[in-house]
Amino acid sequence: MENTLTTLKADFLENLEIGQGRSGNTARNYDYYISCFFKHQNIGRVQDITLTSIRLFRRWLHDEAGEKSRGVTLATQNYHLIAIRQFLKYLTKRDITCLSPDKIELAKLPERDIDVLYPEEVAQLLSSFAKKTPEDLRDIALVSILFSTGVRISEAARLNRDDIRIEAKELTVRGKGNKIRVVFLSEDAHVAIASYVQTRNDVDPALFIRHKKGIGEQDDLRLTTRTMQRIIKKRAVQAGITKDITPHTLRHSFATDLLSNGADIRHVQQLLGHSSITTTQIYTHITDSHLRDIHEKFHFTTKRP
Repeated sequence: MENTLTTLKADFLENLEIGQGRSGNTARNYDYYISCFFKHQNIGRVQDITLTSIRLFRRWLHDEAGEKSRGVTLATQNYHLIAIRQFLKYLTKRDITCLSPDKIELAKLPERDIDVLYPEEVAQLLSSFAKKTPEDLRDIALVSILFSTGVRISEAARLNRDDIRIEAKELTVRGKGNKIRVVFLSEDAHVAIASYVQTRNDVDPALFIRHKKGIGEQDDLRLTTRTMQRIIKKRAVQAGITKDITPHTLRHSFATDLLSNGADIRHVQQLLGHSSITTTQIYTHITDSHLRDIHEKFHFTTKRP
């Protein structure tokens, strides 16, 4: 039976989630992006996916898509194009004649602006905790893990207690594409996690859980990523930090702290779980500490001979 476009898209999404181990959210996003393209350009056959249809769709995204028909950002445009390109790569692997995915070029994005917390600000944040309640101990353990290991908030939410090797000061993380990596705890994070775990008298496997009264034994206690985000923002405000702090800010802070202190970028790439070194290189422009030394050594000052 001839494959219809709908069948091919369903096969692609199934392969994405089951074959490649991508998350359900990723599959749903790709479904949305590709379906949006098919609908806007009236794509009914694989042969309808041409450079012209891609160009017209891109123009629509740039000028008319989004809220109030003002177009969407370059990054969002790229999300759509990446999904289409991945779909074409899948078709190519199945020897289905289609537009070459390499012909779809992505927009060049401006350099990302990265917010980081400096070590003294992290110390300010951690020292603001009262350490009196289970929530205090949980939240300080959460902040400590994020800064100590650089794990993504989604990875932190999936952590179980048995992922932590307290004595070895390390934990096992399941990252994007279900890739496993080991990350390491600082002494402060090691103490914070041990203190938090010792207060737990429940049997829930999750490392970070809710501690509100009235929760039954059968309830799912695991914190969601959204709740974790709210916790970080709330704690930052309480600590008097004026920057807009998110869990990713702590990940950025981890990476920049390592690079600023001389860590090799490829080692940082491994610790962050980046599949491409290009992603890690976004940090280098704010961590080139040797440039200050060069500036001081070679720049002319008012003290000229």
